[in-house]
Amino acid sequence: MKFDVLVVGAGLAGAALAAALRGSNLKVGIVEARPPARPAGWDPRIYAISPTNVEFLSGIGIWQHLDAARMAPVYDMEIHGDAGGQLDFSAYDSGLRELAWIVESSLMQQELWETVKRQHNVTLVCPAAPAALAIDDHAARLTLADGRRIEARLVVAADGRDSWVRQAAGIGARNTPYDEKGVVANFRCEKPHRNTAFQWFRKDGVLAYLPLPDQQMSMVWSAPDTLADELVALPPEALCARVAEAGGERLGKLELVTPAAAFALRLMRVEAVVQPRLALIGDAAHAIHPLSGHGINLGYQDARALAGQLTGLPAWRDPGELQVLRGYARARAEETALLQYTTHGLNRLFKPADPLLSGLRNLGLNLTNRLPVLRNALIRYAIAGRF
Repeated sequence: MKFDVLVVGAGLAGAALAAALRGSNLKVGIVEARPPARPAGWDPRIYAISPTNVEFLSGIGIWQHLDAARMAPVYDMEIHGDAGGQLDFSAYDSGLRELAWIVESSLMQQELWETVKRQHNVTLVCPAAPAALAIDDHAARLTLADGRRIEARLVVAADGRDSWVRQAAGIGARNTPYDEKGVVANFRCEKPHRNTAFQWFRKDGVLAYLPLPDQQMSMVWSAPDTLADELVALPPEALCARVAEAGGERLGKLELVTPAAAFALRLMRVEAVVQPRLALIGDAAHAIHPLSGHGINLGYQDARALAGQLTGLPAWRDPGELQVLRGYARARAEETALLQYTTHGLNRLFKPADPLLSGLRNLGLNLTNRLPVLRNALIRYAIAGRF
């Protein structure tokens, strides 16, 4: 099998890249271990999709086919510090229709999968597992576990934060563990959320409520490992009471819709996102703290930037040429670094229990809240403009 572009990993970022190459003359292959599965109920993996990425997903024919009954817009956001600080964001005040959309991971995954299955220039190699990778001046050659061989002018690693492709290519990654886990679960709420997202910087981590349809919400609690394990082990009623109390009973009594699950959090920076005939996108290229909710937004923008770079190439140009790939790397460097350092810095800022530091950080929230021009500029940059 020979391709111009071989995407290893058909997760959200990888499938989005393939879909974004629909209008190109490139022959695209996708290697994936298994087709996506649809959860029986609500998916606990929930993402906040920025307006910029709604535009991207609409442009590649995905967004308009998602089930609107399973999605919720965010019109307002409240951020609470650990000592009385508060920062409020409003879509209306910022001149936006919404700040974000809350969408299940599996909902987007299924639609992306069905889209690339129908795409004329895409071949799905599934089920398949990579076993060996060799790259030279002329091509990248991937050998699968069952002995099949694939040759491509460009290989794109979209196989997650523990990327097999990245390791096989010898690209190092520096991991900084947070000694925290992200605990996720969905709840039915006693009180209406009114399409408002809530976030609390607590002494025991960062707690977020994200609105879902039908008076439901998705919780993400970035908690120290010990507390995270304790939360996951709680019986449903005890977990509901604990989460409601942590959020100041803002949405009243809670009823568990999906069981709690936890995943380890870490910051990851890679030595390089490109090398000859290889590019990294999504979690294979970066990992950030989930407190900003921007993880998959970064991945989608990786896909958008790389697809734009490749689609604009003249027919004689090699998509695996390092100079071509450096253009993609430059396009993504600023945003990725900014979000990594910002989320890392916020996590470190709100962790210490020092009373003086607590007072300063909460004062900062309150001051920003009293400056509408600064507050709205922040929200337009962070949600509408770049990410």
